[in-house]
Amino acid sequence: MDADSSNTNNSLAGRMAERFRGFLPVVVDVETGGFDAEHDALLEVAAVTLQMDADGFLHPQPAVFAHVEPFPGAHIDPRSLEITGIDPDHPLRGALSERMALDHLFRPIREALQQANCQRAVLVGHNAAFDLGFINAAVRRCGHKRNPFHPFSCFDTATLSGLAYGQTVLSKAMLAAGHDFDGREAHSAVYDTERTAVLFCGIVNRWRRLELLERELALQDATASVIP
Repeated sequence: MDADSSNTNNSLAGRMAERFRGFLPVVVDVETGGFDAEHDALLEVAAVTLQMDADGFLHPQPAVFAHVEPFPGAHIDPRSLEITGIDPDHPLRGALSERMALDHLFRPIREALQQANCQRAVLVGHNAAFDLGFINAAVRRCGHKRNPFHPFSCFDTATLSGLAYGQTVLSKAMLAAGHDFDGREAHSAVYDTERTAVLFCGIVNRWRRLELLERELALQDATASVIP
């Protein structure tokens, strides 16, 4: 890597760290066997890291995904499986233990943190407290010591899209933002994570465009005020 490329990369990394006060937003979705993070099984997990371009706009990166084996004694509500379509006993599912699934998820997130010069990851999710609760519960069960996520802070796209688009349901917020949403693919951790990442980036980038517009208008006003 030449000096110019290195300086550019360092500048972009610094901009990402500055934008979110040293934190890196990482979009996550979990599919589970119920609503109780302490007792219901974690069945799927996916994450999408984000990168910032030279103009300050965010872009999603490829998703990282794992099927997860229910932990010993985990409860699974059949009604949850009807919604998600997950068969925990399918022989071709290729599920990982919670520890292995977290390792698989956390490794690229830590790499993204280093590249962005950020200290911690902040979970971005649609109703993010739900996803963060299941991640934290799995971390506690495994005794995982290298969790990159902030333990309680998060960005909730249900709230943000309510502000930006007047919609809080993911499918409706996506449509309001001008993006497609396939209801047949919903409740897949990968699909929901990718769609949520598009939604979050759209909201942040919309704010960035407003910021640039305000700067342009302020410059025009300043220029006009000095012209006799």
